[in-house]
Amino acid sequence: MIPSLVCVGFLERLYQSLNTRHEELTPANVEAGLQRACEEAGDKEARLCYYLGATRDAATKITGEVARPMSSHVPVGKICDRLHKKDSQICELRYEKKTIDVSTVALMKLRVAELKNILNSWGEVCRACIEKADFVSLIQEVAPKHTKSYGHHSSDL
Repeated sequence: MIPSLVCVGFLERLYQSLNTRHEELTPANVEAGLQRACEEAGDKEARLCYYLGATRDAATKITGEVARPMSSHVPVGKICDRLHKKDSQICELRYEKKTIDVSTVALMKLRVAELKNILNSWGEVCRACIEKADFVSLIQEVAPKHTKSYGHHSSDL
């Protein structure tokens, strides 16, 4: 399983929180913990809760598909695999990739694809770029208009 999947990340945190509370892992306790976690969930995790039926407005309820195996200490990856068979949308939920701070990262150490992604996120396109250095030059050139922290140094006046 890929760790960027919302299913794996969310259920892993749920499992860890239930273990740190030293609650007995019965299906009822796991389901109650899932309900509590879903009340605080936001964005993609809230969508996962909706798919599992752990929200008030959910159309279906498959929380038992999480509670029973988790109470038997089945690995979270396996639980998510089984959920995928019930509803394929669950495995399509992925966390957003973290944004790269171009003022602190060594641009030459990034891959060309990552450099292109930075430019795409800014709405810039490098048509004449052939080598990695071309992408890095363009990023350094346009970064001041797209980021607040890039290139701001205190002047000695």
